[in-house]
Amino acid sequence: MSGIYRGLVSYGDPEFSRFLRRAFLHASGRSPESLDRPVIGIATSSSDFNPCHRQQPELVKSVARGIIAAGGLPMEFPTISLGESFLEPTAMVYRNLMAMDVEELVRAQPMDGVVLVGGCDKTVPAQLMGAFSAGRPAIQLVTGPMSTGRYEGERLGACTDCRRFWARYRAGEIGEDEIGRIERNLATTAGTCAVMGTASTMACLVEALGMALPDSATAPAVHADRLRIGEATGAAAVEIAVADRTPDQVVTAASIRNALRVLLAIGGSTNALIHLTAMAGRLGLTVDPDELNELSDTTPVLVELKPTGSHYMEDLHASGGLPAVLHDLRDLLDLSALTVTGETLGERLGDGPAWVDRDVVRPLSEPSRDKGGLVWLKGSLAPAGALIKRSAADPALFETTGRAVVFSSLEDLAARIDDPALEVEASDVLVLQNAGPLGAGMPEAGYLPIPAKLARAGVRDMVRISDARMSGTAYGTIVLHVTPEAALGGPLALVRTGDLIRLSVATARLDLLVSPKELATRRVELPAASNEPLTGYRRLFRDHVLGADQGCDFGFCRPPS
Repeated sequence: MSGIYRGLVSYGDPEFSRFLRRAFLHASGRSPESLDRPVIGIATSSSDFNPCHRQQPELVKSVARGIIAAGGLPMEFPTISLGESFLEPTAMVYRNLMAMDVEELVRAQPMDGVVLVGGCDKTVPAQLMGAFSAGRPAIQLVTGPMSTGRYEGERLGACTDCRRFWARYRAGEIGEDEIGRIERNLATTAGTCAVMGTASTMACLVEALGMALPDSATAPAVHADRLRIGEATGAAAVEIAVADRTPDQVVTAASIRNALRVLLAIGGSTNALIHLTAMAGRLGLTVDPDELNELSDTTPVLVELKPTGSHYMEDLHASGGLPAVLHDLRDLLDLSALTVTGETLGERLGDGPAWVDRDVVRPLSEPSRDKGGLVWLKGSLAPAGALIKRSAADPALFETTGRAVVFSSLEDLAARIDDPALEVEASDVLVLQNAGPLGAGMPEAGYLPIPAKLARAGVRDMVRISDARMSGTAYGTIVLHVTPEAALGGPLALVRTGDLIRLSVATARLDLLVSPKELATRRVELPAASNEPLTGYRRLFRDHVLGADQGCDFGFCRPPS
């Protein structure tokens, strides 16, 4: 069965089930003839707690126009919405819940295909994880980045500029009144962060995977192009549904490698590796950290967007969008990979954009940086791995051996980081424990602030290590996703202030220079794991979340190996 008769509710009489479904659909005022069309669901994720999605109702209307024009029946339905800075302890905790919501609603409701409409950081991976598990034809439509604001002649965009000005405020360079004026000019339109943060990175990766229309990743949320893309996406969804082109036909090992190449070339967010790993896992695919490093060493950074460059997403859109990047990378990509429209990536790229702003997208022969943005580290401090974004870090700190200054929790960090009595030097290594998936829900706390007394002295970067994440809009020499996490008794839990830690980006190593005998003694002294009584989804998360190296997904949501 297809269309409105797919997945009939069972009353013991199939004809009555059809009759009852039609009767209730007539209440919506649709014509009887329209009920025979292919049904295309539109999964929406707008919320007053998600300013990034403020323009989504208008975007959804454009999708519906495209579906109707192509002969389909649009059926809008809501799902959970994940507003990045409005969820405690962090939106990461609820990504899997949204994925389950999308999966079950796509599977349970009568639709031949679905358009997934979202943009804010965890929303897009959650929607795709759910759609991949549901196995129904699907296409992603991102909401688009915000446009930049202005302050005293300077363009501003959330949220790299948020962090830059906040660092100046902490250092005492600007006062209360000025930071207040800046605050009101950082996010001035609907849309996701204006820089190459997690939302923009995921938008680019979805296009690179082939799960969205070409040139759909970069159009600003308030640009007319975004509505035109919405209409085209609706029309494409009908064709995809009729062809029964399911995500597993599009997302393959080849397209995952292409997406990794793009992630490295755009200087994308560290969060994307977690999300891409979780998305791939829903289809029984893997992301190999060793392959990531091989790709990183052979993939130059081409895109000059903040936080690694000086431009914004609106500049990338005006410079040819992601197709410009893909065209420059074409010799490094698998052009035979299928896209959701049925074309191969090579067919989609064609001759490339007519014009590219080379200040924004550098040619392969003259890259911004010779090597890709990310490096997967291993060593005695991170047996299952850790991640550094070298494109946003200070090369002078890539080979560092420093004294650890340890914070045992987020609360401990907040209480002591600005204490004038804190014993810390610029050459030290700041270490945060118990901020991983189990420890604290893995918030974007890896961007540890520079201690106030060092910030006031002009220090702008230090090596910082944790089992947390960081925003894609952040910058600095920051090691993240240390696995196993401290809450699971990983070596990170054994670090003490005064220990020496060695970071080597050149050899992709992260080591704790403490004897095995001393570490064994410390392990015996570790406190017992917390057994805080939890109910509902929080308990589900605690009992089933996987590590960062497995995408922080739930094991039971992945297909049997």
